[in-house]
Amino acid sequence: MSAADFAFLIAESDPFDWSLPVALVIGGGLAFLVVWAITRHTRRVAHEQAAELIEVARREAAVAAEEMKQKAEGEIQDKRAELNREFDRREIESDVRLREIRAHEESLALLDYQLEQRQDRLNRESAAVKQARDAIRALSKSVRKRLEGVSQMDAEEIRRQLREEVLLECQDEVRALRRATLEKSEQELQTEARRIIIASMQRIASKPNNDLTATIIQLPSEEMKGRIIGREGRNIKAFESATGVTLLIDESPQMVLVSSFDPVRREIARTALDALVKDGRIHPASIEEFVKRAQDDIDLVTTQAGEDAVAKLNINGLHPEIIKLLGRLRYRFSYNQNVLDHSVETAFLASIIASEVGLDPNVAKRAGLLHDIGKGVPGELEGSHAVIGAEFIKRYGETPIVVNAVAAHHEEVKPETVYAGLVILADTISATRPGARAESMTSYIQRLGRLEKLAMSVDGVQQAFAIQAGREIRVVVSPNEVTDERAAEIAKELRKRIEAELQYPSTIKITVIRESRFTETAT
Repeated sequence: MSAADFAFLIAESDPFDWSLPVALVIGGGLAFLVVWAITRHTRRVAHEQAAELIEVARREAAVAAEEMKQKAEGEIQDKRAELNREFDRREIESDVRLREIRAHEESLALLDYQLEQRQDRLNRESAAVKQARDAIRALSKSVRKRLEGVSQMDAEEIRRQLREEVLLECQDEVRALRRATLEKSEQELQTEARRIIIASMQRIASKPNNDLTATIIQLPSEEMKGRIIGREGRNIKAFESATGVTLLIDESPQMVLVSSFDPVRREIARTALDALVKDGRIHPASIEEFVKRAQDDIDLVTTQAGEDAVAKLNINGLHPEIIKLLGRLRYRFSYNQNVLDHSVETAFLASIIASEVGLDPNVAKRAGLLHDIGKGVPGELEGSHAVIGAEFIKRYGETPIVVNAVAAHHEEVKPETVYAGLVILADTISATRPGARAESMTSYIQRLGRLEKLAMSVDGVQQAFAIQAGREIRVVVSPNEVTDERAAEIAKELRKRIEAELQYPSTIKITVIRESRFTETAT
């Protein structure tokens, strides 16, 4: 309906009846107001719902971002661990190659020494042959002269002269024979000793070196670190007090470091902490219980290790306390060489060498096994491990021969029997053979550097070279500044300074070279 039609209807209607139009207008207004209010409320609700959806979406995005960050950090940690394992593997390969190079160098040095000995022997034999020919020519001339003068002598005069000449000739021959016999005996002794040592080393099947690292215990989660520490640190204090070790808890993920100078304490702490982590109940009472249980377990393990070593060597009559202390050497190392394995190897070597030279192999074996037992004695006792070990086994009824061999194996006590010398020799072979003891590449390079630097600090030294894996230092001095007498003094001075200032395994040979060269060119 149009506006005009609406106006016409109003005009045609009763002029006094306005209720219908007014009602219509009021109703339309109210309807408009209701629709407007509903629309505004709907918009406000829609805005509030949109804001809530946006906030929820923002929170979900933050959670997703945090999860992605944690996942990325985990991947980075895994990659870092993989790289560390690869680095350790390559470091081990480098150590193995270095030991092979050392072995080749020592083999070449032995071949050089043998060739030099052979050449010296050939030279001596050639000189002896030449001397014998000259002697034969001289003897033939003298015989000819004697025969010419025999016709003018009587029988008594001829007999007396011949007696004097024979006596003089025999004295010279006896002296020459004695000298040749002594030289031959010395060479034969050296050859036989070398043969016995090489045969003994070849018969030993030794284990590879043990790599000494810190004792690390893996944890199932980071939450376990807090449980190990306990409220106000009471758990970690109780653990350190019960075991005598130090627990290092740092930022490293899911691991704890056990630190102690005593390897037996460190092993007890490792065993106890592993059991506590698996059990999950960590408090002072359970710590004492598990530490006591770990101590009992380690005592059983060490006793079994000692009995296994004794059974392997077939030695009878050892006191149980000696066997128990011998088993504690399982957890001790010297230059990465396990002391118990070293003791068993020394016993085998001493037994083999004793058999070769006609001595009692059982006595040598017993002394070789017990020579380092003092390293297992608790540290509160004063004195060297050789003297302490000798006193310990003497207390439990060992023979004077074995006691002296143990006390004298580092020559702190005078050797009284040949068995002490056998133990010294077997101990040296086991400790210095190629691959027996190892050191890290960094410490090896630093040791060679210190050796060369010490040699270069002497006045008159031009160059210094550490060779033979640090077992020899060759020093080149200036011939214009250093005389032959001064070169000998430099060698003695270097020996004293090396012994006083450096720590080194085995021995170091010092060679001082003084050389002058003059070159001209003819054109």
